Amino acid sequence: MVLKDGSSTLSTSFMGSCKSYSQADVIIVGVPMDYTASFKPGARFGPRKIREVSAGIEEYSFYQNISLEGQKYFDCGDLDLPFDVEKSLLLISKAAEEIFNDEKFPLFIGGEHLISTPVIQKAYEKYGDELILLHFDAHADLREDYLGCQSSHACAIRRVAELIPGKNIYQFGIRSGTKEEYSYGFTNTNFYMFDVAKPLMEVIEKLKNKPVYVTLDIDVVDPAFANGTGTPEPGGITSSEMIKAILMLKNLDMVGFDIVEVAPPYDISDRTSLLAAKIIREIILIANTKYLAER
Repeated sequence: MVLKDGSSTLSTSFMGSCKSYSQADVIIVGVPMDYTASFKPGARFGPRKIREVSAGIEEYSFYQNISLEGQKYFDCGDLDLPFDVEKSLLLISKAAEEIFNDEKFPLFIGGEHLISTPVIQKAYEKYGDELILLHFDAHADLREDYLGCQSSHACAIRRVAELIPGKNIYQFGIRSGTKEEYSYGFTNTNFYMFDVAKPLMEVIEKLKNKPVYVTLDIDVVDPAFANGTGTPEPGGITSSEMIKAILMLKNLDMVGFDIVEVAPPYDISDRTSLLAAKIIREIILIANTKYLAER
């Protein structure tokens, strides 16, 4: 068993976390890994900082008119990872499998974007070719390899695209990558450059009633609003547009979520971590509403 049952022993957990895994519908897992960072490392500190600053935002959401109070979510803490990429990916995979097998909603906090790959693979094993992937990012992450390494955060979605049918992958906000990635995206996935909310709104209707996994790289947001990330890319969306897009997910059957690449060492006044915490709050509320409806 990778994840602990029983009571949380975290000194700082995401605000309002309930006391045990078994009580919860939404399971939060931190993944402090940035072993393949291609520019500035530091995302390994993201899960801890996001938990810390979550105490500075309200439990009540103006956007959804719901509070986290009484919601069933549990913060398991961070996975204890070895300093080895492949062994770490295996541990992440086992944690994701455990959550999916227990019919709970996985919410992973990175860490670099490579941590998403084994989680999405486990979602695919559960839901098969019906699974839809929504990918919010500044970067295409469609490289075949990065400096000869196929297990890199620059290749995260390419690895997924070798498993999930490309027509089931929707990429939003993309504004950076190689010419080869650009061509691959337009040929193999649903590839939306620059914008997020508008193209998402256009495809929401046809994605209803399908299992949807969401992976969000915080650098999809412009560094003016989210500077604390390892590969900042100017020309992105506002934090308001990001939240607008998150709220659209209420209309979908979301089965899992991760947020990655928050790097606190570069985060002026914790603005990036605070945005991530606010996004997580909204995701917990959306996911818990779904589980409440099912029961």
